Amino acid sequence: MILKGVSGAGKSTFAKTANLFREIDIVPVDSQQELTVALRELPATNNPRLVIVEGREALGEVARESIESYLHAANNFVRSEAGRTSLLVWPVNTDNMVELLTDIARSIGAKALLGFEDEFHLFTGPPKSDFIKIADQTIGALNQGASIYNLGLSVERADELAVRSDTIGEFLGRVRIELQKNVERIQGLMPQESLRVWTIVVSDSNAESAVNAVTRGRDAYADIDRMMTSTNANIVADLQKFPDRLGILGTVLDARVVYLDVFSALAVARTFADDSLRQLMTEKGMSTSKDSKAIDRIGDSTLGILLQGSTLGTGRRGAKAKGNTLSAFSNLTAIASDNDTLINIAIATALKQTGIITDFEPEKLFGKDRKYYSDLIVTLPTGESIRLEFMWRNSTGSADISNYVLKKLEIYGKSIGLFD
Repeated sequence: MILKGVSGAGKSTFAKTANLFREIDIVPVDSQQELTVALRELPATNNPRLVIVEGREALGEVARESIESYLHAANNFVRSEAGRTSLLVWPVNTDNMVELLTDIARSIGAKALLGFEDEFHLFTGPPKSDFIKIADQTIGALNQGASIYNLGLSVERADELAVRSDTIGEFLGRVRIELQKNVERIQGLMPQESLRVWTIVVSDSNAESAVNAVTRGRDAYADIDRMMTSTNANIVADLQKFPDRLGILGTVLDARVVYLDVFSALAVARTFADDSLRQLMTEKGMSTSKDSKAIDRIGDSTLGILLQGSTLGTGRRGAKAKGNTLSAFSNLTAIASDNDTLINIAIATALKQTGIITDFEPEKLFGKDRKYYSDLIVTLPTGESIRLEFMWRNSTGSADISNYVLKKLEIYGKSIGLFD
């Protein structure tokens, strides 16, 4: 089969992914392989098989003498037992190449080589109306469900690029260039640090599902699309003026939303509190006895797992906090409303004790003209830094979490001049 289509229409991609839709074997033969040798070495099979000739789409890529030898080899192959269930597919993008192939094929194998119907198959590729959907799904498949919006491409801009593109290949190329520009622009505004921003939601067990509702993938990436539809707060109206900038900001900042459970928070506070925090806990009637499981709890927590570079698995069912535990956590949350730095330091101290981080600094300055202080900045053993923003709540839902995260992203965006 001569598969004719303009460069970028997706001819080879179409042929090489046929096994996603049919029970069929795929054997690509790239331009670095000698086609005659590759065909001679193919074993017989009872399965339907596509043998795809790659990297030989135009006359400049292959000489006439080579084509003659290739087609002789193809003719022998399809007539042999080894080629009995195989279809040899040769993608072509020029009329001259089609004419040369058909001319030689006719003289070598007549109808037996090209078939009794059309001598070539015209491949037009997907329609323009599907370009954006294809790009969106491709990006999502390779980036844990991210959309083109998450990479800074607005719907309006994507439409413009689609109109200017004749093929899906050209469109994907334009999208790639656009995304590179977006990333470079944001990085150019950043201070001299490898900036990552995670929001840590410290709340009761119901908050875990709320966090899952506004994140994607096993790395807990903030899903800006979902967040924008999860809250009706004024922040959404403000940020809708810059949808593409917000999406790419979340991506460049490695924005994540991480749940920290009640048991871990209490264990860490009791075990790693400094004198000031211990005094506040005592005044609230809270226990300050050290918890022997504190190190294990923070290490096995969602926060600990992700900071160690691992991904989240299926959630473990654990006991839900209730009674005295919830009362103690309510007191801890009350302390956090006025003195969150003390508790955040306790958490960082626990993380350092486990070796998950090597250093930390509370209330770390960020920004140039508009200055902002992050709750905590931690340094990993790799030398990378992550800014942590802590959201302390007795209970919370996806709307509240979305509003909090979007507000933080807006602050970071304004601090670097992105939303001016």
